[in-house]
Amino acid sequence: MELNLCKKLIPFTSLIFCLSCAEGTSSSTIQKEEFGKTADGETVNLFTIKNSNGIELKVTEFGAVLVSLKVPDKAGNFEDIILGYDNLEGYINDAAYLGVTPGRYANRIAKGKFTLEGKEYTLATNDGENHLHGGVKGFGKKVWKGEELKTDKGTGVKFTYLSKDGEEGYPGNLESTVEYILNDNNELKIVLKSKTDKATPVNLTNHAYFNLKGEGKGTILEHKLQLNAKEYTPVDNGLIPTGEIKSVEGTPLDFTEPQTIGSRIAKVDKKFSGGYDHNFVIIKSDDPLSMVCKVVEPQSGRVMEIYATMPGTQFYSGNFLDGFKGKGEKPYNQHYAFCIEPQYYPDSPNKPNFPSCILNAGEERKEIILYKFSVEE
Repeated sequence: MELNLCKKLIPFTSLIFCLSCAEGTSSSTIQKEEFGKTADGETVNLFTIKNSNGIELKVTEFGAVLVSLKVPDKAGNFEDIILGYDNLEGYINDAAYLGVTPGRYANRIAKGKFTLEGKEYTLATNDGENHLHGGVKGFGKKVWKGEELKTDKGTGVKFTYLSKDGEEGYPGNLESTVEYILNDNNELKIVLKSKTDKATPVNLTNHAYFNLKGEGKGTILEHKLQLNAKEYTPVDNGLIPTGEIKSVEGTPLDFTEPQTIGSRIAKVDKKFSGGYDHNFVIIKSDDPLSMVCKVVEPQSGRVMEIYATMPGTQFYSGNFLDGFKGKGEKPYNQHYAFCIEPQYYPDSPNKPNFPSCILNAGEERKEIILYKFSVEE
């Protein structure tokens, strides 16, 4: 499958954006300020990074959250395209995982149980009988340690968190880092690193909610999506994979050619509560970074391309957004955003035919998610 990537691209301030661009250097600036304090008085910092083209990124130590991302439209007007909150309190009380780094395991593990090296482990269950996004207080509710990161390939922030042996039921002391790096080629790279002293499942990603029109500016149903996936993992009524891998052909899940998100959303099985919430099998390239998707918002002309090292991606169409208030007290209604979450397949600790998410003692894992932003007519 060939994705149409560079059609009618318009330069951002004389920089033509296309796949052939080399990874750029950065003249980005970075600022650090207090975002608030937790209930026990711990200070949480917010970092703001801005590149030479005016793209602005905000990230915070709480949950290693992607708070905001301002990018231009085809007329040069900047909008924040990430759902979120104006203050720390919003993220502390958030139940939708807006922008968080979920972990130690993003997505679901059936009945909160898995067996590893002959021992059964029982995790916290926080999604009915299942374990979701790391449990009752996963990585998205932890305070990470943030530090500024400047390299010749971009400017960013490095967040570090140590998850102790037994946290939420997981084995092993797991040290995780999340790096957000912005460069002058209008690329945002998220680097996810983990190392452990005992074998454990690890599945880190980012749970940003995107609306390329601008957060709070209506539904994403007219966004055009193309996914680099010909297969998906079917699930049962509890949204746990059955272990099968099936073709998307002839189903509403077929985004091998560009389709508006809303064009067939009514045909999706009702168990998904009004839209998409599916794991897709990414077609891997020879390069470790494989194309995941391309999304185009036709009104603004904004284009987002995502590449990643993980074997799958969850596509979620904001089905459970129920009107709660976000930035500027704007309501976030159903389908006001979508998530593309590169990751290992859901419930992979219990599915031996799925790519293994197990990180062994002494090993280190590095995963990358790369976002490329441009505009087209």
